[in-house]
Amino acid sequence: MPYLCLILAACFWGGNYVIGHILVESIDPILLSAARWILTAALLMLLYRRQVALQWPAMKKSMSTVVFLALCGQVLFPITLYIGLQYTSSLNAAIYLSTTPALVLIINKIFFKERIAQQNIWGVALSSIGVAYLILQGDFTRADALASLNRGDLWTMGSAVSWALYCAFLRIKPKEIKGNAFVAVSAAIGAIALLPALLFSLQGNAPIAASGHLQYGLLAGVAYLVIFPSWLSYLLWNKGILAIGSTRGEIYSHLIPLSGGILSIVFLREPTHAFHLVSAMLIACGIALCSLAKHGQSAPHAQAKASR
Repeated sequence: MPYLCLILAACFWGGNYVIGHILVESIDPILLSAARWILTAALLMLLYRRQVALQWPAMKKSMSTVVFLALCGQVLFPITLYIGLQYTSSLNAAIYLSTTPALVLIINKIFFKERIAQQNIWGVALSSIGVAYLILQGDFTRADALASLNRGDLWTMGSAVSWALYCAFLRIKPKEIKGNAFVAVSAAIGAIALLPALLFSLQGNAPIAASGHLQYGLLAGVAYLVIFPSWLSYLLWNKGILAIGSTRGEIYSHLIPLSGGILSIVFLREPTHAFHLVSAMLIACGIALCSLAKHGQSAPHAQAKASR
């Protein structure tokens, strides 16, 4: 069950790359991020208000942890991604995201003294090759295009780092704080944190560059962001990570660029090639290696938290 949760969450986030890349052509990225989390917070607080009320005492005791995770996962990750997508391609953004499993391994080693199983290392390496093969469309000479980085590349690198921090430190969330209430409060914190940036960005700018029937498409895109990558993905991802640990769980983020590519083929009518099949097989084999590996050993205190 946790593996299915992680697969669905990654696929929904794959759609975030496609929809986000389309929307930032017409909507200011800060407005898009703020609207996404304001609407998500309103929806989740309405749905889970009783759970939030019951778990609020536990959240108050660990508010610094909840705020830190919300800032990494709900604020920094999407806003840096959307800003970056204005200046760089979704191809480069996906490349940087594919580095997060390796970053999680490093963070777990440094902060939680976790001993990483050899099988997990090989799984991350194999899956990373699959992601690179997919993104470079089977031609590794295309990596030369990354030689000249622009500000969009730097922003999307930041999104990869913030996502790695979120996944690695998710283990420190107290077990008494359940998923629904946690995601609802995190969304509310994200919305509040983005309000100053939103007010600043609206000064003298045209936040939406679309009119007429195009606005219906924009509303549909925002609705997708609210329901799937903002609500269901975080809920499913948190449940899966807490069940199997961030070292094995983070490998499933490699499904994000893969699912994004599939959605691009279906909805944007991009042609299919042999490299899609090859990369899918490499990613699947890497995930299988990590999923079958024994959970890496860690320091006693960190291991106790990881087993929650």
